[in-house]
Amino acid sequence: MDSKPKLINGNSHSDQRGILLYNNDFDASLIKRIYIIENHNLEFKRGWQGHKIEQRWFSAVSGKFKIQLIKIDNWEKPSVDLEVFTYLIDSEKLNVVHVPKGYVSSIQCLELNSKLLVMADYLMGETKDEYRYDIEYFKI
Repeated sequence: MDSKPKLINGNSHSDQRGILLYNNDFDASLIKRIYIIENHNLEFKRGWQGHKIEQRWFSAVSGKFKIQLIKIDNWEKPSVDLEVFTYLIDSEKLNVVHVPKGYVSSIQCLELNSKLLVMADYLMGETKDEYRYDIEYFKI
């Protein structure tokens, strides 16, 4: 059965000591590497890039992001009118967007200086599994 993308909701707690962001529903046991993406301006869309076998998890460390995901039907020549899943995440809660294998993503920051934590289930160079399509390829 194919997995669909999903938002894993985090939360926050505030008291006299400060603020605690947490996500008790996120299982990080598959994570092998992490990195941070920071776009230089609000208009730039980083995409479409994805993986047949790798998974990704996205979480906003600071600022806000619009994450769009598309399940690819044919990696050599995908249909241009595939369903788009859209998520808006921010750093106010430790929400995590899970991107299952088989999807491409488009990432756009909605505030300057936003930083997106990306978590992957394969080490760099462990597999050749990167696919890219022009940002205008899909009809959105």
